Amino acid sequence: MTITMERPVEQAAPTRAVKRQNRLVWIARHSIAIALAIMFVTPVVYLVLLSLMTSNQALTSDYWPNTWHPENYLRVFQNTPLPHYLLNTVLYAVTATVLTLVSSVPAAYALAKLKFRGRNLMFLVVICVMMLPPQVVTVPLYLMWARYGLTGSLAPLIIPALFGDAFCIFLLRQFLLTIPSEYLDAARVDGCGEWRTLLRVVLPMARPGIAAAGLFQFFYCWNDYYGPLLYTSENESSWTLSLGLASFRTVHHVDWNLVTAATVLAMAPLIIIFFFAQRSFVQGITLTGFKG
Repeated sequence: MTITMERPVEQAAPTRAVKRQNRLVWIARHSIAIALAIMFVTPVVYLVLLSLMTSNQALTSDYWPNTWHPENYLRVFQNTPLPHYLLNTVLYAVTATVLTLVSSVPAAYALAKLKFRGRNLMFLVVICVMMLPPQVVTVPLYLMWARYGLTGSLAPLIIPALFGDAFCIFLLRQFLLTIPSEYLDAARVDGCGEWRTLLRVVLPMARPGIAAAGLFQFFYCWNDYYGPLLYTSENESSWTLSLGLASFRTVHHVDWNLVTAATVLAMAPLIIIFFFAQRSFVQGITLTGFKG
């Protein structure tokens, strides 16, 4: 006795149709995100293409290099002390970020988890400082640093990080509100003081929020132009990448291919850091809005 099985011949065609339909549905569902991604990525791609053009073609309306010139990136290092600018930027960004986090986390913890008279008033002061334009205090701060002979160096940009940052305190405070107070009460019952509770209980649970605040502060310091221009413009050995790029554009105002090549080199570290830290960054930003 032989048993014959019929194979579904027409099953492959509907499967391809379903996959195609699912793909179209996915594109339609994420159409706004795709459009925004294209809008933000297109200038970066054009910047990279412009950096690979010749000096004459960079001034035209061409979008694609006629001939590729990756040696433009080598010419940037030959024409400017870019490694020195990069070293100053790393020193400024890393030191200021670490000091800001060290000083902002205890302040945020006190505003979020400790009960004391005047807590809401202090939080209101933090919000007011966030809304205060930095240009308002430029003159008195510059006179103070000049009196101590610290202008022309990175010290006026790094030392204020010892006293925290209003935005980092606000962001960390909002994140710490999402941590259940029961964990802190249990640590206090076991004999932990506030500092030990902060170090042993709160910090491990607040890593996403601390990472988000650290990235915000690092990106701000890396892209900061106003501060280095104000305090280090008289001393080129203390210039950062942002100030060095501005002077590079002034000196090489025709060689836009070199200017864009230097810009790509300055952007590359930020893109790499965000690519590896985006999960913690998004998680930290998302959880800060759960409680107010």
